[in-house]
Amino acid sequence: MSASGPASPEIHGGNLEAAARRLGCRPGELLDASASLVPFAPPWRLRRALGRALAPAALRPYPDRSYAGLRAAIAALHGLDPAWVLPGNGAAELFTWAARDAAAAGVSLLPAPGFADYRRALACWGGEARSLALPLAWQGAGPLPWPVEASASVLWITNPHNPTGQLWSRASLEPLLARHALVICDEAFLPLVPGGEAQSLLPLLEHHPNLVVIRSLTKLFAIAGLRLGYALAAPERLARWSGWRDPWPVNSLAAAAGEALLADRRGYARWCGRVQGWVAREGAWLAERIGALEGLVPRPSAANFLLVRGERQGRPVDLEPLRLALERRHRILLRDCRSFEGLDGSWLRIGLQDRRGNRRLLRALRREWRPG
Repeated sequence: MSASGPASPEIHGGNLEAAARRLGCRPGELLDASASLVPFAPPWRLRRALGRALAPAALRPYPDRSYAGLRAAIAALHGLDPAWVLPGNGAAELFTWAARDAAAAGVSLLPAPGFADYRRALACWGGEARSLALPLAWQGAGPLPWPVEASASVLWITNPHNPTGQLWSRASLEPLLARHALVICDEAFLPLVPGGEAQSLLPLLEHHPNLVVIRSLTKLFAIAGLRLGYALAAPERLARWSGWRDPWPVNSLAAAAGEALLADRRGYARWCGRVQGWVAREGAWLAERIGALEGLVPRPSAANFLLVRGERQGRPVDLEPLRLALERRHRILLRDCRSFEGLDGSWLRIGLQDRRGNRRLLRALRREWRPG
């Protein structure tokens, strides 16, 4: 690995320790716009819950294998019975079990460009996958109609989509449930989207046993290190997944954090309102200013990230030199999009920061960008 960058694009952003080693700096010197996390410190109730969970008497026992308190908090938040809830060691663990069902059901359709972890999960079980090409030009951030149709047993959906930021409408997704034996909908970013919950597939769960919805607390609360997500699906399916996996996939600290964050429904609503206000405000502010730089074209996004293309007279411009310059000279990390199928070095994904961070990013872009 050279000092100029990794030998090949990583399939995840946010690898601060590795980036700091590569660049010869401390992780705290980096502005990480490669991961899409909120820029706020976690809520006080989370820190208080972790403090209690760190007491020796709380750490000594094994976690509750049923995660009854956490499941009850998640279920109450979404108006479900706890049997419809399965907490996981991040959404990634739950994708693995969803993929086992998908591999058994038949061929999976994976929208491209799209999150590479779905294909990783399918490979664990020898699942067959086929790419479903999404258009790379669209009007507005959404809610948009689902743009493509294809026949296969299983369909994986990300809403809002990663890396494009498009928000799909529930009305256009609901008919897909009658066309596929299994639909897996990743809603990890949806609580961050202003008005996003209106497009969630959660209200359809009761009448569609072939639907799985997966959510994550990573993005919403900036707690990627705790690894906590949850699946919502028919109880029979989730009971089967529980029988496949390790006895204690969620550690006691993560379980305590999740219960504290989600049991306070008013606090959760206030936090989501704060986050959604930031997404609306900073997304529009940053997109306008990046779009004013000749040759950089941000695509409309409903999420807390922007997909940006380098263009000159309608032709692609390689943005890899720009990404590396921001790393080396400004300690700013942007998401290398070459790991997304269908995207090349002319694309970058930029995670929104607070205003100070976004100004730092813009200063670096103005200094380094040469549209040629």
